Amino acid sequence: MNFLGTVVRFVVSAIVLMVVGWLVPQFSVGGFWSALMLAVVIAVLGWIIEGIFGKKVTPFGRGIVGFLSSALVIWLAQFVIGHVAVTVVGALLAALVIGIIDLFIPVATPYEAIHHRNRG
Repeated sequence: MNFLGTVVRFVVSAIVLMVVGWLVPQFSVGGFWSALMLAVVIAVLGWIIEGIFGKKVTPFGRGIVGFLSSALVIWLAQFVIGHVAVTVVGALLAALVIGIIDLFIPVATPYEAIHHRNRG
């Protein structure tokens, strides 16, 4: 994957996060730059979680473990990025909405972009 492809994936992820912020109560993103930085932090936290716990616990994996780890990563990311506010319920709802959006618009996540780029 090239640099431009990675940038496009992060921008798309930021737009998805802004839409989720508009749809989900208890989940707010201050603007595009906050959403873009949130996408980067989610990707990095996902990479760290996979490194510690293995591929089965990846935040963007399928199933209940992936869903719960995704919600945890979203909730934790608010402490790193300014202008982002998420409650536990908001993180769960955001993970659900992001999963539903991913069903209809399957775009590789920034986490997957970083992971596949590092693999070769």
